[in-house]
Amino acid sequence: LLSSNAFSAKWDTGAKPSRKITYKKVGDMELQLHVFDPSAKATKPMGAIVFFFGGGWNGGSPSQFYHHSKYLAQHGVLAISADYRTKGKGGVQPSECVKDAKAAIRYVRKHAKELGVDPNRIASGGGSAGGHVAAATGTVKGFEHKDEDMSVSSRPNAMVLFNPVYDNSKNGYGYERVKDYWKEFSPLHNIDKDTPPAIVFFGSKEKLVKISAMKESKAKMEALKIKS
Repeated sequence: LLSSNAFSAKWDTGAKPSRKITYKKVGDMELQLHVFDPSAKATKPMGAIVFFFGGGWNGGSPSQFYHHSKYLAQHGVLAISADYRTKGKGGVQPSECVKDAKAAIRYVRKHAKELGVDPNRIASGGGSAGGHVAAATGTVKGFEHKDEDMSVSSRPNAMVLFNPVYDNSKNGYGYERVKDYWKEFSPLHNIDKDTPPAIVFFGSKEKLVKISAMKESKAKMEALKIKS
């Protein structure tokens, strides 16, 4: 789908999506996919990636991944930066963030033909809490909107993660906010044979998210012979 040098281009602060698609309506709120379309000459069906912004499940903007999305679109990938509800925009708990993310992945897969996408080449991506959301789509079960079409999988085929929140236990991040359901919510504690492969970017001086959780996740995935 993409290579490790896919994010090395000069940062493009002027990147803008070519269109926006509403993927979910929750009450009176419309959640949108900010889509970066490859050129008409791109080989189809294309691979696709859906990015989720970071912000501690409190806030953030899809624009965080506009640069990445534009770059990947220029290389033949349908790249999307998704909006989702947060505490600041929607007043929701972290569990609802994951519900929205799963709905976004499912929308792209369900509409793969009209989007020109290969339904078996869809990646999730994100950073920090958005990395958690992206990782959760590939690991945790449940956390689905009640009106979703469950015949279409919301699990990505790969994950592209930047300093992701893997661990929601007492030793990890956000435990006090998710303590009633942390075992079901924590990507690290829900890795199994169906977890998709991942490429992870993690700074050695990262302080908010523990690198030990990333290493433990990598070990668990490799023990199951999953690329990480």
